[in-house]
Amino acid sequence: MGSVPKMCFECLQRRIEADFSGRLTFIRGLSDSPLPFGSRALVQVSNTGEVAQKQFVLNYVPYSKEDCLGRYVDEYCGLEGGDVSATENIKSSSVKQDQAEVSVRISSDKSSALDTVSTECRHFSNGGRTIFLIGCETCNISSRFSCSRTITSLAPTAQIGYASYELFEELASSFSFGSIEDQLLHSVSHLIEGKSARRDSISFLRLVGLPSFEENGFPGCIRHPNIGPILGMLKSSSQISIVLPNTPYTLENILHYTPGAIKSDWLVQILIYQLLSALSYMHGLGMAHGDLCPSNIMLTDTFWCWLQIGDKQLLNSKVNSSDDFHNPSTGGFCFECCSSHALYADLNLTGSENWQSSFYSWWKGELSNFEYLLILNRLAGRRWGDHTFYTVMPWVIDFSIKPSEDSNAGWRDLSKSKWRLAKGDEQLDFTYSTSEIPHHVSDECLSELAVCSYKARRLLLSVLRTAVRSVYEPNEYPSNMQRLYQWTPDECIPEFYCDPRIFCSLHSGMPDLAVPSWAGSPEEFIKLHRDALESNQVSCQIHQWIDITFGYKMSGEAAIAAKNVMLPASTSSIPRSMGRRQLFTQPHPPRQIVTKETCEKNNGQTKVNDVQDKHLIMEADCLNELEEATSFCEKSWHLAPKYSVYSSECLKADPHEEELLRDISENVSSREPDSSRKYGRTLNIDSNFLIESIEVDDDSIGYQELLLWRQTSFSKVTSKRAAADIFAVGCILAELQLGKPLFGVKSLASYLESGVLPSSMQDLPHHMKVVVEVCIQKEWNRRPSAKCLLESPYFPNSVKSSYLFLASFHLLARDESRLQYAATFARRGALKTMGAFGVEMCAPFCLPLVVTSASDTEAEWAYVLLTEFLKCLKLEAVMKLVVPSVQGILQATGYSHLKVSLLQGSFMQEIWNRIGKQAYLETIHPLIISNLCVTPQKSSTAAASVLLIGSSEELGLPITVHQTILPLMLSFGKGLCNDGVDVLIRIGGLFGESFIVKQILPLLHKVIDSGISTSYVNKPEPMQSWGSLALIDCLTALDGLVPVLTTETIIKELIQDGNCPYVKILMHKDMGIQVLQNAAKSLIRVCQQIGPDSTALLVLPKLKELFNELAFPQQKNSYSVNLVGSLVGPRMKVSEADCTERRMDLALLLYPQFASLLGIEKLRQCCATWLLLEQFLLRHHNWKWEYAGDSNQSGPESINCKRPSYTKGATSEDIPAKLLLNGVGWSRPQSQGKKGTKNLLPTKNIVEYYQNPVDRHGTCSDLGVQEPWYWFPSPAASWNGLDFTGRAGGPKDELPWKIRASIIQSIRAHHGALRSFAVCQNECTVFTAGVGQGFKGNIQKWELSRVDCVSSYNGHDEVVNDINVLASSGRVASCDGTVHIWNGQTGKLISLFSESSLASTQLMERDEDNMLHFNPLPSGMLGTAFHGNSYTTMDYLEFNDRLLVGTGNGSLRFIDVNRGQKLHLWRSEFIDSGFPPLISSVCSSSSVKERPEETIGFPSWIATACSTGYCRLFDMRSGKIIASWQAHDGYVTKLAAAADHQLVSSSLDKTLRIWDLRRNWTAEHTVFRGYSDGVSGFSLWGQNVISICRNKIGISSLHGSADEEGQYRASPQHLYMADGESKNMSVLSAIRILPFSRLLLVGTEDGHLKICC
Repeated sequence: MGSVPKMCFECLQRRIEADFSGRLTFIRGLSDSPLPFGSRALVQVSNTGEVAQKQFVLNYVPYSKEDCLGRYVDEYCGLEGGDVSATENIKSSSVKQDQAEVSVRISSDKSSALDTVSTECRHFSNGGRTIFLIGCETCNISSRFSCSRTITSLAPTAQIGYASYELFEELASSFSFGSIEDQLLHSVSHLIEGKSARRDSISFLRLVGLPSFEENGFPGCIRHPNIGPILGMLKSSSQISIVLPNTPYTLENILHYTPGAIKSDWLVQILIYQLLSALSYMHGLGMAHGDLCPSNIMLTDTFWCWLQIGDKQLLNSKVNSSDDFHNPSTGGFCFECCSSHALYADLNLTGSENWQSSFYSWWKGELSNFEYLLILNRLAGRRWGDHTFYTVMPWVIDFSIKPSEDSNAGWRDLSKSKWRLAKGDEQLDFTYSTSEIPHHVSDECLSELAVCSYKARRLLLSVLRTAVRSVYEPNEYPSNMQRLYQWTPDECIPEFYCDPRIFCSLHSGMPDLAVPSWAGSPEEFIKLHRDALESNQVSCQIHQWIDITFGYKMSGEAAIAAKNVMLPASTSSIPRSMGRRQLFTQPHPPRQIVTKETCEKNNGQTKVNDVQDKHLIMEADCLNELEEATSFCEKSWHLAPKYSVYSSECLKADPHEEELLRDISENVSSREPDSSRKYGRTLNIDSNFLIESIEVDDDSIGYQELLLWRQTSFSKVTSKRAAADIFAVGCILAELQLGKPLFGVKSLASYLESGVLPSSMQDLPHHMKVVVEVCIQKEWNRRPSAKCLLESPYFPNSVKSSYLFLASFHLLARDESRLQYAATFARRGALKTMGAFGVEMCAPFCLPLVVTSASDTEAEWAYVLLTEFLKCLKLEAVMKLVVPSVQGILQATGYSHLKVSLLQGSFMQEIWNRIGKQAYLETIHPLIISNLCVTPQKSSTAAASVLLIGSSEELGLPITVHQTILPLMLSFGKGLCNDGVDVLIRIGGLFGESFIVKQILPLLHKVIDSGISTSYVNKPEPMQSWGSLALIDCLTALDGLVPVLTTETIIKELIQDGNCPYVKILMHKDMGIQVLQNAAKSLIRVCQQIGPDSTALLVLPKLKELFNELAFPQQKNSYSVNLVGSLVGPRMKVSEADCTERRMDLALLLYPQFASLLGIEKLRQCCATWLLLEQFLLRHHNWKWEYAGDSNQSGPESINCKRPSYTKGATSEDIPAKLLLNGVGWSRPQSQGKKGTKNLLPTKNIVEYYQNPVDRHGTCSDLGVQEPWYWFPSPAASWNGLDFTGRAGGPKDELPWKIRASIIQSIRAHHGALRSFAVCQNECTVFTAGVGQGFKGNIQKWELSRVDCVSSYNGHDEVVNDINVLASSGRVASCDGTVHIWNGQTGKLISLFSESSLASTQLMERDEDNMLHFNPLPSGMLGTAFHGNSYTTMDYLEFNDRLLVGTGNGSLRFIDVNRGQKLHLWRSEFIDSGFPPLISSVCSSSSVKERPEETIGFPSWIATACSTGYCRLFDMRSGKIIASWQAHDGYVTKLAAAADHQLVSSSLDKTLRIWDLRRNWTAEHTVFRGYSDGVSGFSLWGQNVISICRNKIGISSLHGSADEEGQYRASPQHLYMADGESKNMSVLSAIRILPFSRLLLVGTEDGHLKICC
């Protein structure tokens, strides 16, 4: 068979249009060469109606009746009734034999692929031993089985027939809707459930290694899940088109553009395991892949691996299998009228050359600049036809004049990027200095916009509308080359150097692109432009352009100097299939230029004409350049990686291998291939056996076990071709770890000659190194088989168990079937059995289906799966995987059964317990509130409201106010549903009258005032609409809260002192009638509750002005207003008569109701205008007073006044959420221990506490008579300018917090200085560490609800300098030179650690010699009299439950809290030869909350600060020092991580500094000055830094702006007492923010604990 056809992309497109009637959309061609020639194309079905259409790869291979693949396809096409003669010409007896045995899938059969799978036994049970031939005489497809059998086993899902659009559409539809292998997945699910399952499910499980992998299996009709699915083989006249699904990535893409996406060990292991599983299957068929490399490993969007099967496996011919690269000069397989071959006829590119030889040819002048740049583009992954990542070329002239080498005029400066030339250095410097992420270049060097603009005259208008501008304007495209060059900051494309057709327009409205005046025609311009590219003027500079575009000036200091720093991708862990790849790390050598030397091309061969000599002679002065080029080439060896020891010629024929395989085949053929033999052992595979096969281990890889495995005899490969695959696996495994290839051309040759392994092998982990070494052994027959590697100790049982689960999950089935399978698998307890590590591997594959589940049945499966993942995953994995999925579900709009299930069931309580209250409030709680706003669904709003009401007690009063009450009120008027208002009412009733009066009513007054102020006619319509809706929400809330209040409270808060909201609304003359109606009804209800006497005395006098207005309507308004209460739609203007008439309707709403309540006589006494009002009511409404006994029953309830709602069909008659409260409720999370919330329940008629809280001192033994949180202030007092019109449902950082610096509570906590705080997640329990009696360490535990000390820990003999709450266990860690781990509930000491003696992990007797002795300074810092081995500071690494402790000699100690033992110690070398400085503070990036995605390219780090002001940054994984610098001129008091790239430090040198770790931050950082004394500490909240300096507090912003002098200044201010006049004079020693309660905790040197707001 000849080589695979290579067509130009235009002919390839024409071929596809001809084969598929022009109805298949051609996207682009796919090429493995530097030129636009290939046999594969990316296509998609047109007009499928899908939002995201599936794309497919169409691979053309030559058709021949004599080849096995051609006869295989003819067999089915002949049975289809087509070319019957094709089957008559089959001459091979083995193929005839297989024809009778192998099932036929023809295109006319409309059933799915699984219909043929069910007949597998019939397919392969009839034949005799002749079917086990060692291949056939013409091909090398398989050495064990006939070609027909092997092809069927490789492509069992392929539909075979004649090429037509209908057949392609059918197979594309089957793949898109997941119907190809759906029945097989259902069968596996039935097997797991214990139901009767089809035999094909058992066969599939055996295929993926249950109970173990087989090396000598029989071929079948079930696709291996890691073999790339071949969807179709479509025959045309001279070719066969193989249809494959397109995957978003290949492993090569990931390694080149986002290597950070495969950094975890488990992902590397699962990828290699998949590869080996596929190879084990192929080797069992008697074939090898033969071309295993990263580019042939396809990855789906979930990183599932498919081994690509293509022409090299299906066309493995023994004869005439030339692999030579197609020479475009011959025309190849293009159409006869094709002119593309002439465009590239002068090029001399061959596929067999490696990069090094191409470089030397170019360097010596034997290869043109154009050819060399095409090769570099190919190495960088740039692709012809892909406008988003197109092949790039430099602009070399500016087209102002004709280029001439005798003059510098008109030549472009190639030492600068085109972006830099277009933008200018000044603008780039400004961009770099002012950007949050410093960069010069914000886009690719060649953007999609530029490419499509360049090719605008040749592209379809639909492409231009998509890529350039949605409205096609031909005049906006540059009309000539000079204007085009000046218009774009991007580089050039190859067509301007080789294809004159790019100038000719296909569109009638767009003229041809004009060539410069010095070129007579496009053809002449192309020649002159190409000559300019090859000129000496360009050749002597082109290496500088290569450095900028592909080389070392893409990163580091060189990029900064060249102003070529590109804006990086948002994250380094999100996989990409394109991006800027830096090819070189060293400066590219210049090309050798000899005077008067020219390069001429003739018949594809390069000839160098030298005036002095025919050949270039390297003189002595050229030796340096040669040495430089050689060194450069050696350092760029990774551009020519080697994954195979043998060439294709070496693998063609091996007599030893043929003989060995013949013996194997005879052994196989001696067995009887009947069904009972084949399936006899698998009949025992049932659900119990499957679950038992899911093993649990500790996920550790035993190095000794690996060494033992290597030394023992294991099964070896049986063929050289299979051994080559194993060699490639070893190379790929090493590259995944190293980030670069293991072998280059030179290193591989050295290894094969001398056995010396590359030095990079030493960088591999020990366990991986063992596996790589056995895979790449020099003797091929000593390498292990794929089965042996799969069963090696390198793969822990969790990887094997995960693969067993994921293999079935990734069948080509529907999403709902895969979700059902995963849920069934989890329900049987398999995830729990698999262990946390294995579950973490499976979760990323399953959770996307959970989020997109639509039907109720799918929602039930998704709920099961989510619950199981929540139970089985570790905390870090829950935060990274489960929480984002739950957020996605809660954010979904429209009805979602799964959302309702999550809100209604116990799931929210489980996730609360799992992740803790703080994480719950940050990630889940705001989204629950958002489900009550903006077109909510009734079912989800009811569940969300019940959840909020039930959780309010557990959250506590301060957090409930700030995280529930306030966000709900900020949602008033913005679509808040009835259930949302009901939450407010129910929480008020739950906490009682005092809570309502102090917290809710002040906020309601604020909202009402804002609503009234926005109802004036000079406000814009949206503001008026919001005001009306917000007032109705407020009135509805008041209606629900009033029944909870006593009469005295109602009168005081809602009636007296001019504070009556009802009267305010009624007296507003511009108010809509619907608001007025609600206000009137609400007022009547209040009056009924306070009684007639209070109404007559307090209410009616306030309505006197209103009654006068209604009685004398002749007073007209001079403007028209919107009184119709139109809440949506266009604003309506009404006349003055309508205005009066509508306000007069208030008379009907108020006067009859007051008459019923007070009696007519009493009403007439109180209302002077009663006669006029009664006449109006009689005349317009036929109302008059009739004495009919007690008429008090007739009240406002008789009038329907509904609250408008955004929910369609939802009315006030809907079942409120409060009726569901008793049905679901909220039980207390276990994480809260024994602390109950019953003490939060309000009691009626509690005496109000009027004592000034600031005057309280001591232990306050009389607090038992006070209700909880009696001291907590209303947030309304802090926000005079609260913007209620902002968007609703924002996260906590968007809610305003105006820090008043006011002390609201103060109490003496310690005898001496209060040194440190530790706050529990509930923000109700606080631990304070300070100086106790006798100057010993003392720790107090406080309940903030009553500001009461509930217990203390007195186990320290020295002053405690740091304290941490270990959230995962409820333990407390405190440090006084030693570290104490003790129970936060009981105070029992659990562990004690010190450096001065042997590590202690148990409770031990403490020795005085081991105690720390130091003197506390007034500022709370450590003195210099310390023991070098003493612990000085701590940081808790929550993600792995470890304690990071700094020491007095500058070292870092890690402590495993769970195991109670000391771990490794990091020691630092200091420049000063004296004693090492102590570590004064330590922090880590793990203290920043976990995010689903990794931040840009910066590692996890640990920062330490020393007493000398020196700071160091360590890589958390390796312990290596990232940076070290002098941060301050004095003692550093605190370090904290504000973000993964931001560090904040404070010092006694009177500065606060913010370090951006992405910049050159040792020189560029933000320094806040203005402190009068040393900054003794700070705390972070959002973007704010709250610092303390002596007796003052300062607030700074992480992104603050400088003053006129360019300085950043803090403005510390005094803390004030509650009276607002008395200043705090105590020196502040510690500070801590309670972010959800919006409170500050401040400690003082005199031992006071002060609570501030």
